[in-house]
Amino acid sequence: MHHRSASTTRRALLGTAAATTASGLLAPLAALAQGSAGAWPARPVSLVVGYPPGGLTDVGARAISRSLAQSLGQPFTVENKPGASGNIAAAEVHRAAPDGYRLLVANTSLTINPHTYDSPSPNPNDFTPIGLILESQLVLCVHPSSPAKDLAGFAAWVRQGAASGGFSYASAGSGGNTHLAMEYLRERAGLPAMTQIPYKGSAPAIQDLVGNQVPCLIDAASLLLPFIQSGKLRPILVTGATRLPALPQVPTAQELGLKHFDVTVFVGLWGPPRLPADIARRTNAALATALADPAVAGPITKNGDLVGGGGPERLAALTRDSYQLWGDIARRNGIKAG
Repeated sequence: MHHRSASTTRRALLGTAAATTASGLLAPLAALAQGSAGAWPARPVSLVVGYPPGGLTDVGARAISRSLAQSLGQPFTVENKPGASGNIAAAEVHRAAPDGYRLLVANTSLTINPHTYDSPSPNPNDFTPIGLILESQLVLCVHPSSPAKDLAGFAAWVRQGAASGGFSYASAGSGGNTHLAMEYLRERAGLPAMTQIPYKGSAPAIQDLVGNQVPCLIDAASLLLPFIQSGKLRPILVTGATRLPALPQVPTAQELGLKHFDVTVFVGLWGPPRLPADIARRTNAALATALADPAVAGPITKNGDLVGGGGPERLAALTRDSYQLWGDIARRNGIKAG
C-alpha cells in the first residue's frame, strides 16, 4: 500500500506498474494452468508398463491405447520399463510431473511390493487413480495325472505329500501374487506348510506344470485358460466371488467352503500424485469408451478376464483393499520378494 504523502502522479505510475507486473506474472501462470489440464493432451502421452511386452499388464495397456488416442486426440504410446515386479516403472511415474503425460498401467503387484521388497516401493495409495482396466480371477490347477479332482482330493494329496517328505507348488516369483495367493489358500483350507518353487514369470511355471515337473500352481485365469481348454491342466477352483463365465463348470473357493476367500488380480490406470482432477476425469471417460468397445472388451473376456470400468473411486477402493489384504498375508507368512 502506498503512503498518503505520495503524489497522485506517483501513485498512478506505481499502480500502473503494479498492474503491469501482476498481469505479467499471472499471464504465464494462467497459461500454465490451462496447459496442464484445459489444453491437455497437447502432445503424445506415455503409458508406462513395468513388464515386458506380452504379459497381462502390457496386453491391458495395448488394449486401451488406441481407443484413448481416438477419444483424446493424441497418441497414447506403451512404454515398457520392466524390472523389480513393476517397481521401476512405478517409481518413475511416482516422481513424474503431474501433467498427464506419463501415466502408469500396473497390476496387483503395485499393492504387494511395499510389503515384500526391502528397498522402498511407492505407496500405491499415493498415485492418482484413474480407472480399472480388467480383473482376472485366479485358478488353482494341477496336472491331469494328479489324483486331485476337487478341493477335498487336493487337500488329501497335499497332506499325504507333506507327511511323506514335503509338498511343493510353483509360483511366478517369490513375493508375487501367485506366491501370496497360494499361501492364503493354504491358510484358509487348513493345509500344512508347502514348499514354493519360484520361477521367473508365469510362462515357465505353467510350462513346467504342463510338463508334470511341479504338482500345482495358482495363476491368472487368462494365462491358464488355453491349457485348461486343451486338457493339459485340470482346474480345481476359481478364486472370485462368482464362477468365471469362461469356466462355468469350475466352482469358486467360497462354494467349496473357504469362507471370505475372494481374490482377484487386476490391471489399472493411475496418474502420478497430484494429477489434476480434470485430467483424471477426462481420461476415465475415455477409458470407459474404450472398455465399451467390443473390439477392446471382446479379447479381454475371451481370455477369461473381466472387463473393468467404473470411476476412479472404484480403483481407489480396490487398491486400498488389496494393499491391506496382501500386506497381512505377507506379514503372517514372512514372505519377501526373491
